[in-house]
Amino acid sequence: MVLETLAALVLLGHGLGHTTGLAGAWSGVETGFSDKPWIFGGDVRLRSPIGMAFGLVFLAATVLFVISSVAAFTGSESWRTFALVGSAASIACMVPWWNTIIFGARLGVLLDITIILVLLVPSGESFVDFFELP
Repeated sequence: MVLETLAALVLLGHGLGHTTGLAGAWSGVETGFSDKPWIFGGDVRLRSPIGMAFGLVFLAATVLFVISSVAAFTGSESWRTFALVGSAASIACMVPWWNTIIFGARLGVLLDITIILVLLVPSGESFVDFFELP
C-alpha cells in the first residue's frame, strides 16, 4: 500500500508540474521557463499564440496525470491508459520548448519515457507489480 501510494503521488506531482507550462504561456507569472525561442527556429516563444496553444497541451497533460493518480489511488487499472496518454502529451508539450525549460522539467521527460516503456514493454509488468499497482 505504501509503494502504491508513492507511485500515485509521483503521477500527481508530475501532472501538477505541468501547470508551470500553462502558467508560463497564459500569464505573466514567472515559472522558470526562459524567454528563448522554441527548437523549431524562428522567433516563436512560449508567450506567443503558438506557445499559448501548447499551454493547452500542458493543461491536458496535467488533467491526464491527475486522473491517472486518482485511478491508481482507487485501484483502477485505467490509471495505465491515462498515464500513457498523459506521458505522450507531456513529451509533445515539452520537447518543442526544450531550450526554455528548467532542468527538473527535462527529468520529467525521462519519467514520461520510463512510464511509456514500463507500460508498453512486457517486462515492465514486474515494475508495476513491485509498486503493487493494479
